[in-house]
Amino acid sequence: PVRKLLKRINFFAGEVEAINLEQKLVTVSHGFDHHHHQLPYDHLVLGLGSITNFFNLPGLEQRALTMKSLGDAIHLRNRLIAHLEEASTECSADVRRPLLTFVVAGGGFAGVETIAGINDFLREAHRFYPALREDMLRVVLVHPGKVILPELGDKLGRYAERKLAERGVEILVNTRVTAVTENSVQLSSGEIIDSKALIWTAGTSPNPALDSLPCMKERGRLKVDEMLRVPDWPGLWALGDCALVPNLKTGQYHPPTAQHALRQGKTLANNLIASVRGGTLKAFSFSTIGQLAAIGRRTGVANIFGINFSGFLAWWMWRTIYLSKLPRFEKKLRVALDWTLDLLFSKDLVQFQTFRAPTVSHSPDSDHLAAAGSVSAPPVLESVS
Repeated sequence: PVRKLLKRINFFAGEVEAINLEQKLVTVSHGFDHHHHQLPYDHLVLGLGSITNFFNLPGLEQRALTMKSLGDAIHLRNRLIAHLEEASTECSADVRRPLLTFVVAGGGFAGVETIAGINDFLREAHRFYPALREDMLRVVLVHPGKVILPELGDKLGRYAERKLAERGVEILVNTRVTAVTENSVQLSSGEIIDSKALIWTAGTSPNPALDSLPCMKERGRLKVDEMLRVPDWPGLWALGDCALVPNLKTGQYHPPTAQHALRQGKTLANNLIASVRGGTLKAFSFSTIGQLAAIGRRTGVANIFGINFSGFLAWWMWRTIYLSKLPRFEKKLRVALDWTLDLLFSKDLVQFQTFRAPTVSHSPDSDHLAAAGSVSAPPVLESVS
């Protein structure tokens, strides 16, 4: 809840339409009629992040599911349940294979954690569908590299592959998705997988709102100095996925990960205040502490300060660290309680829908007849979730 978090901040909820660096104006739209405002600034911080990139592959943009936001996760959960519901009916017996085959593209952190969650959910849910057997499910991970989770090294990557394979996940390495149709996923190996569900986690791109800015960029990301300032544009700052932040120790750039972005935020805030008050700015410097991934069934892999962890301990560390990063005690408590209940009970197999409840509009005469019992509305079968 942004307004709870930023009590002393003037918050404006809108969509950025244009950024004019010469006049120091940001044009935003908001409201039901999307009317525009021009917001002047002395300092502007760009933290626009990245968006999903489909690389112009045929059919991908129209048919692929994504995993970039909470909305994406809810939509994916609804889709999984919808596939199980349809596949369990007698009229769908001949088309069960594509309905019960799920493909995830990308073997990085997002892809591995996504397919682990999907696999656990499906294999726990199938027993509530009498017409379905577990061997009907097919869950496939497609990865272009030689081992999944390359950021964690070969040893942990192989461990993750072995654990996922034991739980029924097929892993295709050195393979890419080349096209998607309504009923199939085409791979670079020439194989065609019958599937109606491809989840794409294999590519991101900097926010396209940056394209129009006359700043130094590389592959769409803004180049900043070690103070997180955008050169040649006083009062302009950038951080996170949309910025290339130099690493003074290595001569390269800091990776676009959350642990770097969080600390960039603190450094930028202090430097911005110092800039306004005439203080001394400090260079951003940070080395990766570690990286963790959950691979399902309370199992994880982690590399902390160069030491490898796996199994339940890594999963517990993963949850503990993520819990500690949540803002506000209230949120920490809510999530901790929810995770505790998750340990004790099975998942609720319900779809979260945002549809409005059905309504009807009769003429006054019809209402009178209905009240007398002469007119009745047809029964409606609903699934309440």
